[in-house]
Amino acid sequence: MTLLCRHWLAAAALAAPLALPPLAAQAETSLVMAIGGEPADGFDPLLGWGHYGHPLFQSTLLRRDADLATQPELAREWTLSDDRLRWTLTLRDDVTFSDGTPLTAEDVAFTFNAASRSGGRADLSVLAHAEALDERRVALTLEEPRVTFMDTFYTLGIVPAAERDNGYHDGYGRAPLGSGPYRLVEWQEGEQLIVERNPHYYGETPAFERLVFQFTGEDTTLAAANAGRLHLASVPPALAVQAPHGMQRVAMHSVDNRGILFPMQPARGEASDSGAPIGNDVTADPAIRRAVNLAVDRELLVDVALHGFGQPAFGPADGLAWTDPTERFDDGDLAAAAELLDAAGWQLESDGLRRRDGQAARFRLTYPAGDTTRQLLAESVAELLRPLGIAIEPRGRHWDEIRREALHQDAILFGWGSHSPQEIYYLYHSQYAGQDYYNSGYYANPAVDAHLEAAQAAEGFEASLPHWRAAQWDGDTGYGMRGDAAWAWLVNLEHLYFVDDCLDLGELGIAPHGHGWPITANLLDWQWQCD
Repeated sequence: MTLLCRHWLAAAALAAPLALPPLAAQAETSLVMAIGGEPADGFDPLLGWGHYGHPLFQSTLLRRDADLATQPELAREWTLSDDRLRWTLTLRDDVTFSDGTPLTAEDVAFTFNAASRSGGRADLSVLAHAEALDERRVALTLEEPRVTFMDTFYTLGIVPAAERDNGYHDGYGRAPLGSGPYRLVEWQEGEQLIVERNPHYYGETPAFERLVFQFTGEDTTLAAANAGRLHLASVPPALAVQAPHGMQRVAMHSVDNRGILFPMQPARGEASDSGAPIGNDVTADPAIRRAVNLAVDRELLVDVALHGFGQPAFGPADGLAWTDPTERFDDGDLAAAAELLDAAGWQLESDGLRRRDGQAARFRLTYPAGDTTRQLLAESVAELLRPLGIAIEPRGRHWDEIRREALHQDAILFGWGSHSPQEIYYLYHSQYAGQDYYNSGYYANPAVDAHLEAAQAAEGFEASLPHWRAAQWDGDTGYGMRGDAAWAWLVNLEHLYFVDDCLDLGELGIAPHGHGWPITANLLDWQWQCD
């Protein structure tokens, strides 16, 4: 039985009534959603909440509209000094937290200073210090110019300073206080989150008084949608073919990709600080990496693993200004891949497997267990490479196991995708080799490092673009297929949702990588359109 059939049968078995009654067919003031993405560290921006989507409970200094253009939010004015070391921002004067206390420049300064020390997802390592100049003006001083520092203005939610009443504390993530459009009512971890309108919100009043986010698995979510118990449900491509009665399928375009990170170093018995083994003798050979890139038929992957809901991917940010638009090649070419492996000494033997000096062309492709899309991609890649003589062993494991045992020695099927080129820096600069999930393959190329550093030191965003592109390929080397082929990027996803026919989501933007939450970026535009 195929994976797809198993999931459809499981969904049908779960279609019996759940605990919640069906939703009333009338004008709604509450929404019930299942979009996944329950944060392990709670709703704390200092630890990463909001990094890939709108923080909901907190406000940010700036925001992006549906076209990714900059719009004011908390900040009404912002300037950068001529030496590119000092940002000065002026805040609007009508903002309070959800407890009614004013949000001031002291809170902004505290947020940035604390986030720079927290080790969370916001990279503020270049921040020297933040200081409040008065109640409405804040200054952020950098150690050195960094063109991507401004990206934190869109994603870092502002929290109350620790020194104030109801200020930031160790348990903040489970009882967040912010100035966003909603405030937390109850979080039943592993089950659901209930939020209600923030009565002190400075912006337009949200159309919905209450939101309920259910944290359910893929099959349970589908069953609830089929039973009429959800207004909005995030669904994987394998389960998105037929929308339930009373709902429509909505596809949100994204820069969310899936790709294979290769361990770049040979296995020498070394281990990371956490004890995870480093290196893989097969994927350390660039011929193997390039052959995988050439042999994989990405259009077929889109059809099989994404059911047509996506596009082939050839780089980490296809279509965005900071990637090389010429990074394209003819894929699905087994003959070219075989010729490359033959030249590198990987000989096809009678058992159908290639070997070189006794080393079999075999490696594990690990993906997070429970992710049906990545499982389908891993299994499809294994089938596509089998005729080439490369044996790939797909393996689903929990993230804690991956971190502990596989992160630096297995090929990993990762998902990335950002509105910022900073992610390119994370994935390919040697500074991040072995750090968390970023450059976990220990990729290092001094020329690539130099291009990335030049991009960050550029006079502005437009001036940085040639440097970001050169890191991918500069005519001699790069992280892309024509250079080191450090990854095999596979597909760009569309984010798929079943949406109640009466729910108008407005104009959706381009989603980054993220588990469900990016769709809430324009939450204030959502409207109920039925009586």
